Amino acid sequence: MAERMKIWFDREGDYLEVRFSDEAGEMVATPEDAVMKRVNKQGKVVGFSVLGVSRLRKDHPLTADLFEHKVA
Repeated sequence: MAERMKIWFDREGDYLEVRFSDEAGEMVATPEDAVMKRVNKQGKVVGFSVLGVSRLRKDHPLTADLFEHKVA
């Protein structure tokens, strides 16, 4: 895990992004509809995003698997 993270929240877009690295990467879907992960060319997770943050249930945490994406 990175020693430092960058976190952005866009209130108007209701979008949160967390980056563990400044590495370039592509967004990849996860089994959780609201969550995307950012992976580098080697498939390492370098961040993630959450759509519809304000619609998340306050009494139930959002869980998502951010396992490493394997690049063919």
